[in-house]
Amino acid sequence: MADLLGVAVLGAGHMGADHIRRLDQVVSGARVAAVADPDVERAKDAVAGLDGVTVHTDPEAALDAPGVSAVLVASPGPAHEEALLAAFARGLPVLCEKPMVPDSAGALRVVEAEARRGRRLAQIGFMRRYDSEYLRLKSLLDGGSLGRPLMLHCTHRNVSSPAGFTSAMLVNSSVSHEIDAARWLLGQELTAVTVLRPASSSGAPEGLADPQFVLLESEGGVLVDVEVFVNCGFGYQVRCEAVCEAGSARIGDEHTMVVTTRGSAAEEVAQDYLVRFAGAYDREVQAWVDATRRGEVTGPGAWDGYAASVVAEAGVGSLETGARTRVELAPRPELYAGR
Repeated sequence: MADLLGVAVLGAGHMGADHIRRLDQVVSGARVAAVADPDVERAKDAVAGLDGVTVHTDPEAALDAPGVSAVLVASPGPAHEEALLAAFARGLPVLCEKPMVPDSAGALRVVEAEARRGRRLAQIGFMRRYDSEYLRLKSLLDGGSLGRPLMLHCTHRNVSSPAGFTSAMLVNSSVSHEIDAARWLLGQELTAVTVLRPASSSGAPEGLADPQFVLLESEGGVLVDVEVFVNCGFGYQVRCEAVCEAGSARIGDEHTMVVTTRGSAAEEVAQDYLVRFAGAYDREVQAWVDATRRGEVTGPGAWDGYAASVVAEAGVGSLETGARTRVELAPRPELYAGR
């Protein structure tokens, strides 16, 4: 136990509970040392059967708990800034679920706080960078055999949206994954966003603008379109096609079980992101644990979290006005040069 990385998990909801399970049952080299959640019974349920775990309602008490040497933030987005700053103040490395901080001003404060420390402490949970299909597409684009990328066509569909999900959250929560994936796949910053609103689906809750069509522009002239539809009703689907000067490549066409019966065939469709990206989450957390035990921080960092928040915020502005909205990033601190 003494040789294992002791992790404080902040948040024991759907995502946090899955990370607790992952740290306990899947990932090597780490253990859950503390958990914090406003709902203490939920936290206790999430760690039932685990030895040596302290349960807290106060996140900072979890950070200060015995045996904690790293933090996994899986609380709601508005709580992330305070959690990150508290972890930085203690010099604790952090894996923070996206969005790093929902608003760009708060995200910039996190970047500046980390830069003042003079070293990276945060990895941001853009798990698609660890998905086997996305990794193959990234390798293919970087290899140059398809020539210069011209367009990315993306699809992001959910069975249904949770209670309280807003029209803005289609952009700053759901499409934030495509925002980061586009920046990473292309190696370019995004410079403008336009959000178009077709007629809302009859399956969407009243007042929710769903689906939406998001058009992103990159500094290299690449166009990225995203269909986001969070109440499609039939499954969870994520696809991406890169169209380049000398060819194209598409990922996300699920190759799952196909059941054939008399006169028909049916293919399974994932119903949840924790199913579709289970392997990506496993690789992401294992990579974080391994790097942390080496005294390193790898993967998407605070600057990536900030950039995604700025682009998403511009997208929400476009959703409200219908106008193309420019993306304005702050100067990049030296700590993140070349990233």
